[in-house]
Amino acid sequence: MGAHGSSMDEVLAEDMHHWYNKFMRESPSGLITLFELKTMLQMQGMSEEASSFVDQVFFTFDMDGDGYIDFVEYIAAVSLLLKGEINQKLKWYFKLFDQDGNGKIDRDEMETIFKAIQDITRSYEIPPDDIVTLIYERIDVNNEGELTLEEFITGAKEHPDIMEMLTKMMDLTHVLEIIVNGQKKKE
Repeated sequence: MGAHGSSMDEVLAEDMHHWYNKFMRESPSGLITLFELKTMLQMQGMSEEASSFVDQVFFTFDMDGDGYIDFVEYIAAVSLLLKGEINQKLKWYFKLFDQDGNGKIDRDEMETIFKAIQDITRSYEIPPDDIVTLIYERIDVNNEGELTLEEFITGAKEHPDIMEMLTKMMDLTHVLEIIVNGQKKKE
C-alpha cells in the first residue's frame, strides 16, 4: 500500500468505539456470515474462482471456524491487512493459496487465486499463468511444482519484484473500504 499516511491507515487509527459502530451498522447481529460478505462485495455474477477466493478469505479470517467473522476477528483482519509485518502477510497469502490445506501450494492453486483476484478487481494486466510461471521459475528451487511455506516466504523476500507483485495482487484494501464505508451501489 505504500506510505503510512493513507486514508485506510487513518481509518485504522480511529477509536474502537467508532470501529465497533461501523461494524454493527453493517452487521447488526455482531457477526458477518459468508453470504453477507459476498453481498457487501456485490459478488453476484462473479466467476466461480472469484467466489471461491472470497470463501477462502472469509475462512482464513474466521479464526475460530464457527462460520462467522465477529468483531475481534474483523479487527484482527483489518490490522493484518493494513499494519501486518511482512512475514505475517506472507503466511496469510500462503494460507489463501493453499486451498486444499496440505501445507504446499501447487501451480493450479496459485493460478486459481490470481484468476479470482483479477475477476474481483477487474484488472487483467498480466495473465495469471504468466505470473505463476515467473514465481515458480524463481522460487521453486527444487523444481517440484509446489512451494512449502518456507520456500514461499524465503523466495518472496529474496526477489523484490515478486514481493512487489504479490503485495499488489493481494492488496485487499478495496474490500476493507467497502466493508468500512458500507455498501456502495454501482455508479
